[in-house]
Amino acid sequence: MSFSTDHPNPGLEVTEHHTISVVNKPIAQPGKNQVLVHTRACGICGSDVHFWKMGQIGELKVEGKCILGHEACGDIVAVGEDVTRVKVGDRVAVEPQLPCGKCYLCMQGDYNLCQDVEFSSVYPYDGFMQRFKVHSERFVHKIPDKMTYAQGALVEPVSVGYHGIERSAIQLGKPAMVAGAGPIGLCTLALAKAAGATPLLITDISEKRLAFAKEMFPDVMTYQIDTKKTNWENAQAIRALYGEGEYVQPQCTLECTGIESSIVTCGFVTRRAGCLTVIGVGKGDINNFPFMHLSLAEIDVKFINRYHDSWPACINLIANKVIDVDALVTHRFPIEKADEAMAVSSDPSNGNIKVMITDDYEVKN
Repeated sequence: MSFSTDHPNPGLEVTEHHTISVVNKPIAQPGKNQVLVHTRACGICGSDVHFWKMGQIGELKVEGKCILGHEACGDIVAVGEDVTRVKVGDRVAVEPQLPCGKCYLCMQGDYNLCQDVEFSSVYPYDGFMQRFKVHSERFVHKIPDKMTYAQGALVEPVSVGYHGIERSAIQLGKPAMVAGAGPIGLCTLALAKAAGATPLLITDISEKRLAFAKEMFPDVMTYQIDTKKTNWENAQAIRALYGEGEYVQPQCTLECTGIESSIVTCGFVTRRAGCLTVIGVGKGDINNFPFMHLSLAEIDVKFINRYHDSWPACINLIANKVIDVDALVTHRFPIEKADEAMAVSSDPSNGNIKVMITDDYEVKN
């Protein structure tokens, strides 16, 4: 059965001219092995703001009109031919990447590294900051009734932290540090805590964000980066909070900003024979990477690219309250005011952590 195209389908569109506006998009019908999702919640990511303001992230450029949004959860309102995993009425969290499924990376399970991936909200592939969006049934995941749509949307940023934890050297009872108290940093901190790392410390340049982190995690140490100090000086001040001696220093640092100074500081904080995992996304080149310091200390440096096979696990973690992500959502806007939501999300002075686009539209097909 086809889905009625008479419904309004507002969506937030970005252009190559750095403009955003709410437009009405045509509703596509799901094809073979596809489903049509009514987006009920979609979080705004820093990358959405970056595509708007800067027009690109690394090699990914906005070269035309594109709907933003990849942190999504909603209802299945129509299914295409041969769909068997889900049905109309199911509530699903959306994994926004569509890898080719044929290359050697996909075949060995590293489908997040597929070079032919279609990633929702990265031009020319429209995202989920619209009411209705077609997606592959393989990459929608049912959520239990006890999960909210907002929690389902937060599975995406939690998955970023989850993949970072997977690739890191996090160990039960061993000290660790997280750099950056934004949404990804806070998700990563929650996961590091759930993994049993202790003691834990989180850094940021923002006093407001550190206060927010302390409210969420009262037993976690905080350190406000002093921009007047060198990276080495900030690192030594952080190390002093852990105590004296190399063994008590973080064997694992998780960098969630992508900012050069933060990455370098993490390198200096990490104890000898430890591991620095860079989760954040930054500029193309780093000029002051402490190569010999890391080399002489045999510190491993790892990176991540998105995630793979994380949705089922992260849904379990949230649904069963192993981690609590509800406090991350500080602002909510209806889809019709998505442009206003983007303006709020782009202004860190207002204390936002995660701005969520919601939609209560009643579908009557």
